Amino acid sequence: MSTRNLVDPALLPVLDVFPTVALSNELLAPMREAERFAQLPVAVPAEIREAIEQTVRNMPGPAGAPDITLTIYKPRAAQQKLPCIYHIHGGGYVGGAASQLEPLHRPAAYDLNCIIISVDYRLAPEHRFPAGIEDCYAGLAWTFANADALGIDRDRIGVMGESAGGGLAAALALLARDRGEYKLTFQHLIYPMLDDRTCVTTEPNPVAGEFIWTPHNNAFGWNSLLGHEPGRDGVSPYAAPARATDLTGLPPTFIACPTLDLFIDEDIAYAARLARAGVPVELFVYPGGFHGFDIFGADAPISLRARHDSREALRRALGA
Repeated sequence: MSTRNLVDPALLPVLDVFPTVALSNELLAPMREAERFAQLPVAVPAEIREAIEQTVRNMPGPAGAPDITLTIYKPRAAQQKLPCIYHIHGGGYVGGAASQLEPLHRPAAYDLNCIIISVDYRLAPEHRFPAGIEDCYAGLAWTFANADALGIDRDRIGVMGESAGGGLAAALALLARDRGEYKLTFQHLIYPMLDDRTCVTTEPNPVAGEFIWTPHNNAFGWNSLLGHEPGRDGVSPYAAPARATDLTGLPPTFIACPTLDLFIDEDIAYAARLARAGVPVELFVYPGGFHGFDIFGADAPISLRARHDSREALRRALGA
């Protein structure tokens, strides 16, 4: 059954420009090579490029692991300590790069008057769990340790991510809570990839996952990360945050997901469990959207609305 008739009409042209691709081990190398030089087709005004300084820093990774790279966006005219968004890129745990999102991060840092630090982490299947989450934690530790030098207000640091980056952001919030070293102000999760068990559910959502990120790609991503078939017992919540049995003590949470996204059921379920655990949570659901609609959809009204909702939630979380 095709769900094309359920797609928001303004998004239909996107499906012709961004066809769904079936991931495989053979496709990873050319995909990543293309990502090294790819950026979103979003024009950044010269005023914003001038106002927001971009620096790239290499810093020590976890013990015994390679260095990690952090891309930092900071308002040049900052006169006081600023809040910080610690960002984790998506890519199904097997791809993606922080550099791709520069056209979004510069304007966000400008509009919110904040610092954005985006981490590049080791990718699966070459580096399976817990490599990626430990890289993200090492970058967060560096951010807190260097907050004064960076002009960051330690009391206003939150974590954000999209797709697999949203899953890593949720996992990082759990890990930060459990290790007790760093206190996050918020977690901002855009269609986060939270639950490997979606791959093996006996009642799959009949209208979700036809476009962009499919059940095949989901199984490939989780298998690559875990090193075994998804859905088994014993998967760590720091790999699949939906596996966590205790969600108390997590920071205020924003979750957004469109109805045709494969992650819609797991995201709604996670939001409900957060609310039942006493965590302040906002859930935004977008009828007729598919995975990545807010980015690929450019100026479609539904995409503009989703980006506005996300930006305003960040503004509230940052106190901007």
